[in-house]
Amino acid sequence: MTFTQALLLFFLFVQVVHFLGTWKLYVKAGRKAWEAAIPVYNAYVLMQIINRPKEWYWVILLFVPIIQLIIFPVLWVETIRSFGRTERYETFAAVLTLGFYIYYVNYMLDVEYVKDRSLKPRTSAGEWVASILFAVVAATLVHTYVMQPFVIPSSSLEKTLLVGDFLFVSKIHYGARTPMTAVAAPMVHDAIPIVGAKSYMSEPQLPYFRFPGFETIERNDIVVFNWPADTLTVIDDPNSKVVYKPLDKRSNYVKRCVGLPGDKLEVRDGFVYTNGIQNDLPDRAKLQFNYLVETKGGRFNDQYLHDAYDITDGYGPINNKGTYMFSAVTEEAAEKLKNHPNVLSVTKHVQKKGESNASVFPHSPNYKWNNSNFGPITIPAKGSTVQLTTANLPLYKRAISEYEGQNLKVEGDQILIDGKVITSYTFNQDYYWMMGDNRGNSQDSRSWGFVPFDHVLGKPVFVWFSWDTKATGINKIRWNRLFTTVSGEGAPVSYFKYFLVLLAGWFVFNYFRKKKKAAK
Repeated sequence: MTFTQALLLFFLFVQVVHFLGTWKLYVKAGRKAWEAAIPVYNAYVLMQIINRPKEWYWVILLFVPIIQLIIFPVLWVETIRSFGRTERYETFAAVLTLGFYIYYVNYMLDVEYVKDRSLKPRTSAGEWVASILFAVVAATLVHTYVMQPFVIPSSSLEKTLLVGDFLFVSKIHYGARTPMTAVAAPMVHDAIPIVGAKSYMSEPQLPYFRFPGFETIERNDIVVFNWPADTLTVIDDPNSKVVYKPLDKRSNYVKRCVGLPGDKLEVRDGFVYTNGIQNDLPDRAKLQFNYLVETKGGRFNDQYLHDAYDITDGYGPINNKGTYMFSAVTEEAAEKLKNHPNVLSVTKHVQKKGESNASVFPHSPNYKWNNSNFGPITIPAKGSTVQLTTANLPLYKRAISEYEGQNLKVEGDQILIDGKVITSYTFNQDYYWMMGDNRGNSQDSRSWGFVPFDHVLGKPVFVWFSWDTKATGINKIRWNRLFTTVSGEGAPVSYFKYFLVLLAGWFVFNYFRKKKKAAK
């Protein structure tokens, strides 16, 4: 049985459950019993029965993943209240039994239909609940299909995006994905905040679907995506247990796309070359490397390093002779650091070409690559065909088996898919190469390879808040980064003051509007 067939059977099962549990109530409301059995139409009729014909859009929301988990309980409660069952315990019973309390009302109770039922909550608490439900539905829609908040957790894009930046990530630029995990808590990702419990059920899983976007991913775009290699329950907890995660619940990562589908990519001494040409980064991007700094002795003043050289990621001694390893240092800062009175020499730390690093993709002894010197490697494009051998299979095995779902095996010198010997493979989707600007300290595609397009979440567009954990007091807020754009030329410009002016204008307008309304 295919997934589509299973999904259709589940949909029909839900319709049968609905019909058996409500047909008598439909009749008592003056409708026909058969109307409870017609898919979609029965939901429209139910809106009339519960006296909510203006909420016809609820019918659409019933078929929107995640949103439907909020709408269903509302409809269960509204249905029993339309037949006079308004006690608080009955409301809880309807929700806790997943709607099956309606069966008890339908078959066991002699109820009467309350025509033209008042929709106004009887208590202030009821009004609050109604308002909160509406807000949750609206926020979940925006969060799932339009814009999602995101916080920068690491320094891999330092100088462009800082640790503690709070972003808005647009899902419509590259096309919003519909949720694949059908049962999940709204507006949270893989874990429930504070308690850390899993926020979703792994089954059932919906097929991958993406709405059309109005942009394609371009070279040097900063992209938020699901970490392809994620098998941790909570990524921020190093002691978190290993568990398989559905695609859309894998941890969110943010990196710069430096390689597009079809590109031939190579890293030479930390610099990216695509199709033989060195990547030209936008002016807001600043590459950082690790540097060995030989000193005359003594320690540095951390605040002075931060203020004078914009060195923020720290340093540490590597021997007792006054040699330090500095992380996340730009080339400009390294040149300035050479003039420090306590510095003898500054040398960029890169691994030599040909030195093998087992932590680097494709994790094969046949590829003597490292973070500083990597490749060349060709990034798969949708519809492109690669000739496969046991020698180059490590480059593409994960993409073919994990991301494209093929049953791939190796027997001797032969490569098989579904038991058939193959010598080539044609890819079903586009892939990208994502890297951090901090070339010495970034877990990126050099660690886990290609990022498939179905893992792409969205494009960061706006920094609405920024928090410096190393600062104190009011200086913790990076005021110059509030309400700044992520992309663009030149230094970021804060629009926070304009926001405050508009906010003040709204309060003044609202004050006089209410005053005028009260006078009438």
